Amino acid sequence: MQHTVIDRVDPVADDVVSLVLRAADGPLAPWEPGAHIDLTLPNWLTRSYSLCGDPADPQHYRVAVRHDPLSRGGSEYVHHYLRPGRALDVSAPRNHFPLLPAPEYLFLAGGIGITPLLPMLSAAVRADVPATLVYVGRSASTMPFADELRARFGDRVRLVVTARDGRPDLAALAAAVAPEALVYCCGPAPMLAAAQAAFPAGRLRTERFRPAVRTFAPNTAFTAVCARSGESVPVGPEQSLLDALRRAGRPVLAGCREGVCGSCEVTVLSGTPDHRDDIGAPAGRMYACVSRALGPELRLDV
Repeated sequence: MQHTVIDRVDPVADDVVSLVLRAADGPLAPWEPGAHIDLTLPNWLTRSYSLCGDPADPQHYRVAVRHDPLSRGGSEYVHHYLRPGRALDVSAPRNHFPLLPAPEYLFLAGGIGITPLLPMLSAAVRADVPATLVYVGRSASTMPFADELRARFGDRVRLVVTARDGRPDLAALAAAVAPEALVYCCGPAPMLAAAQAAFPAGRLRTERFRPAVRTFAPNTAFTAVCARSGESVPVGPEQSLLDALRRAGRPVLAGCREGVCGSCEVTVLSGTPDHRDDIGAPAGRMYACVSRALGPELRLDV
């Protein structure tokens, strides 16, 4: 964990605030565009947010938080109770959505989905790589950082207000962009689905803030063996691996609890995981909040 202090809390759109966190005891861990950090909130909740500041600044992190009307307590706490001067512990950055080298980029953002893409656009411009951002929102007032983007990047940024302009024609964008360009998309599920229909899978990179709707086989019970202690932890059909481990006194971080943030990653030493996340777990890893076992036992490095 890293210790920070809230430097600023700035409204940046309707129901969206930006938090600027200042290092409390030395430089913050470095990060690259696409990275997230976990904020450990004073109400004991942990939530994951995309870094949207400047990776070259070792003294500050910036995140943006939308107030979700269906909040489970995280965004509501941020909006109602966090103020400058409050100390916050944050995790080291992790990145499941890295900016890969390409000769050209097209960035597609919807609403709060701008957060991981803003530093990506900045990095592309700094590297003198052709890059365009198409940023979509219901109204201008709902689009975080719109003024900053226009001021910094000018005509590289196209703002699409759907109440005025309608939805962008992604098929036309796909036809116009260079065939070797990479396309990065982050936003609501309908935008991601439209992007997946318009762009070849090999050129499209997406990030979700909510899990995709999918159907899995019925949950079955299994046993998680904690290799460091030898303890066997039963996981019932109605509980997650994460909850079973934590109830057994095996601390595992937890953020979204939906398989989209990656904070609860654990190492699998043997057994076959049933991956149910939306990130794409690397070999030998799984996300304990949603993923389960395809057999009777998993041996984990916990």
